[in-house]
Amino acid sequence: MNPSFTIEQISPMLAVADMSETLGFYSEVLGFSVSMESPEYSIVERNGCTIHFMRAADQSVLDAVKGHTEIYIRVSDIHSLWGHVQKFQDKYKMRGLLDRDYGMTEFHVSDPNDCLIFVGEPTSPSIHR
Repeated sequence: MNPSFTIEQISPMLAVADMSETLGFYSEVLGFSVSMESPEYSIVERNGCTIHFMRAADQSVLDAVKGHTEIYIRVSDIHSLWGHVQKFQDKYKMRGLLDRDYGMTEFHVSDPNDCLIFVGEPTSPSIHR
């Protein structure tokens, strides 16, 4: 099957415990702007890419996803971003810049809900967008 449509955007939807703390992390640490905010559902945006957040219905939801949710954010100028992000090392778990064997330079940081965020940029020009 090869239907004739294009995917315009994919936006992860993440369960969160504390909406305000989560929005603070994504805006302060990763430079997203809050484009929609409510206690139950919010959205952050940067360069046309969005991440959606839903307040978890209860602790069982958070227990199920904690440590089992990951997202990958592909960026340009990762060294500049890492220079900013590493200022928060005392507050969030993170792993510094490393070159991966699949051609990406990455760092990793966990958000306040223990979602692991991989941030990467092609190390080699042979990796195409």
